[in-house]
Amino acid sequence: MDRHQQMTIFDVVVAEQGLAAASRRLGVSEATVSRSLAALEARLGTRLLARSTRGVTLTESGRLFANECARLLRAADEADASANGLHVEPRGLLTLVTPLLFGDQLLMPVILDYLDAWPGIELSVVYQDRFPHMHEEGVDVAVLIGALPDAYMVARKVGTVRQMICASPAYLERHGAPLTPTDLAAHSLVFCSASHRMLEWRFQRDGSLRSVALKPNLRCTTQVGVIGAAINGAGLASCLGYEVHGHLQADRLTSVLEGFEPDPLPVHLVYREGRRASARVRSFVDFAVERMRQHPVLQH
Repeated sequence: MDRHQQMTIFDVVVAEQGLAAASRRLGVSEATVSRSLAALEARLGTRLLARSTRGVTLTESGRLFANECARLLRAADEADASANGLHVEPRGLLTLVTPLLFGDQLLMPVILDYLDAWPGIELSVVYQDRFPHMHEEGVDVAVLIGALPDAYMVARKVGTVRQMICASPAYLERHGAPLTPTDLAAHSLVFCSASHRMLEWRFQRDGSLRSVALKPNLRCTTQVGVIGAAINGAGLASCLGYEVHGHLQADRLTSVLEGFEPDPLPVHLVYREGRRASARVRSFVDFAVERMRQHPVLQH
């Protein structure tokens, strides 16, 4: 039994979560499915499935292999279609990882328009601020805010976002606006404890970057909580431009210390496989990059 057939059977077993269901879907005997899985595990030298009377579950190695197996099978199908002169229309499941507020404020309208344009796509959106291990976690596309940590990452830049300090107009009316970072010591501060290890904010002046140690009056575990507290007059908060764009326009928040802002952070769409990426990945990246580069919050 060749590798492609072994991988196909394994992929169906994972999808059906059992050997019997997979054998019915494939139209082969359960014994054939079992022999194929045994041969695959022997070839790879690792156990992929844990079997029980209730079905099968993936081992850690099986989970990693299942992601790559599904990707390779889809790529093979698309290669066959291309070789036969057929138009490869984007289809299948696309997994996207994005920070919560970026996805909510900027990306979701793009996603909905993309799904309208390509009805053969199913899109799974995972909201997390941590950048994923894309291959290990089976992620197709991810939003990265900040410098690319790996020069070999395949990425398209969509713009930059400001790093700013904000407060509500009511708070600034009561306490005045800080004129320099050293004035923060006299103000109430709201801090997001989830995204920072150090109690500090960074500022830049005349090309020189400096950090200011903080004694926050309020700490929140999410940036959503920080922004909500700042809107309600709790104090000054550190925010990214896309997080507060609507609040600034509606005068619920005001930016301060603009002359001390650090350089804007780059924003990239990172994806796997580069030129060999599947049609659904290429189509989404091309669609999203064009749309996102037009958004005012990403243009500086």
